[in-house]
Amino acid sequence: MTDQNRDREIYADIKAIPPLIVRADGRNFRRVLSGEFEKPYDERFAKGMAEAVAIFFETSGFDPKLAYIFSDEINLFFPQVVPFKGRIEKLDSVIAGFLASALTIVLDFKDAVAFDARVIPVCSREDVWAYLVQRQAEAWRNHINAYGYYGLQESGLSEKEAEERLKGMKAAQVHELLFRTGINLNETPMWQRRGILIAKERYEKEGYNPKAAKKVVATRYEVVQRWDLPLFESEEGRNLIVQLINRK
Repeated sequence: MTDQNRDREIYADIKAIPPLIVRADGRNFRRVLSGEFEKPYDERFAKGMAEAVAIFFETSGFDPKLAYIFSDEINLFFPQVVPFKGRIEKLDSVIAGFLASALTIVLDFKDAVAFDARVIPVCSREDVWAYLVQRQAEAWRNHINAYGYYGLQESGLSEKEAEERLKGMKAAQVHELLFRTGINLNETPMWQRRGILIAKERYEKEGYNPKAAKKVVATRYEVVQRWDLPLFESEEGRNLIVQLINRK
């Protein structure tokens, strides 16, 4: 590449300093999931998203502290070090590309899928907690809208009519509509309402050192998925987030 062409890459050296969050969102996933997947939520898809993120933790070369998932959204928290010296174009493109590839492999998609990604700076652990509280609140709003959208279609409205009707409805009205059809939004699966958390957790494993002829304890890490989350804004939820982001 000539120096002149490099000069045109005016965004290439824009960098982000950790701690930071990278949020990836599925692009046009409604089309991709229109066939064999259940509506408004599909457990196989949710497991695929969680497994794709677990693969990211294990093989991408990145080292996030935790990830929070709901619907087709993935939030990755990096407390200290990120690759590419924090170059935003690299972080966004590589993370989005890896996640799309991993999800395609896990769910054996025949059509191409894509994520977009953005970098979100955070200055403190308090910022991380507040951000996750906000995203979990968005998961709940998404949960209400998803059930309302498909509930309205089941009542006889078209997709466009359901979208327009939903725009004018308050959350309590959607609750009431669904309750009359036998759906209580407060009793749907926890992961649908509150999302899924993934983290790399440390554990101790006992082994044997043949050279020293003695038992030894080694530190290992495993990627853990949590599908029964508390509300992050609660004391239990806050303690969980603080514990995970402070864990070495």
